[in-house]
Amino acid sequence: MKITMVKKIMADGNLCKKCQEVQERLESSGHINRIDQFITADEGDAGSTGTLLAELYQVDKAPFFIVEEEGREPVIYTIYFKLVKEILEKAA
Repeated sequence: MKITMVKKIMADGNLCKKCQEVQERLESSGHINRIDQFITADEGDAGSTGTLLAELYQVDKAPFFIVEEEGREPVIYTIYFKLVKEILEKAA
């Protein structure tokens, strides 16, 4: 299983508030170690990897998580607590 977190970088160069809060929760819970990849969606760069992934998966919220398992379609999580309950706590 591969888990990717896509975070939004605002035009001023800072993480969006929600992204910062979720990252802090991941760190304090120890779940941060389960995230395999971090990608940014740069508000000032429509071609940034995170922005392209958001378009591909039709996600308009940040942060979001892409959970990939071999032989399955990727599952997108836009709600942190749902990711924790369905993925992070089960596999811990």
